[in-house]
Amino acid sequence: MSGLALETRALSKAFGALAVSQDINFKLEAGARHALIGPNGAGKTTFVNLVTGVFAPTSGRIFLGDEDVTTMPQARRVKRGLVRTFQISALFRKLTVLENVTLTISEREGVANDLFRPAGARRALIEEAYSLLEPLGLAAEALRPVSELAYGRQRMVEIAMALALKPKVLLLDEPAAGVPTTESATLVDMIEKLPKDIAVLFIEHDMELVFRVAKRITVLVQGAVLVEGTPAQIAGDPRVREVYLGERKHT
Repeated sequence: MSGLALETRALSKAFGALAVSQDINFKLEAGARHALIGPNGAGKTTFVNLVTGVFAPTSGRIFLGDEDVTTMPQARRVKRGLVRTFQISALFRKLTVLENVTLTISEREGVANDLFRPAGARRALIEEAYSLLEPLGLAAEALRPVSELAYGRQRMVEIAMALALKPKVLLLDEPAAGVPTTESATLVDMIEKLPKDIAVLFIEHDMELVFRVAKRITVLVQGAVLVEGTPAQIAGDPRVREVYLGERKHT
């Protein structure tokens, strides 16, 4: 193994004459906590769509570990351990928290059609689901319908469902979007408690969350990598302050 969980090489995407991703060379280390930031329209979501297989690149390659997945369909990438959550939660709101996670596990195991057999036949699925809820602080809400949960708690259920797919790489698309400020600390704590063997890449506009959680940050501007470095390096980079944090050079 290369020690890399995910890598892109000269990854580019154009829609006609419009280039939205330009020669992106990116490396996500195994077990990393890595943030992808940039101003609106920087190409962050397009990059994630390329990595996950929503879009086919115009040129360049994508590797999951040592495996070239550039042309691999989305579903097969998930099976290989590349899992994404979305900016807008997609949950079964009428089902309980436990049922949502159990259903995800049953899909992973290919037994979803047998989910509603007698409870004894699916005990292992339920026990695994409950074991995922406990470290995320969701066990007490396991039997509550998702619709009754605050939005921030729903985002955590979505992450529990992502973990149920046994990811090697977890892509979090704006995990703090719509989460009240009062719950952001809980979200940070939850991300920090994710298993250390999972590489986490998150897109986020909440800079407090980014600088608290990320060990490495990549800044995209106009579809290209502007700079990558540690939080301290990014915070001190004048190019980042100019294009992302709104500061302007004095003349």
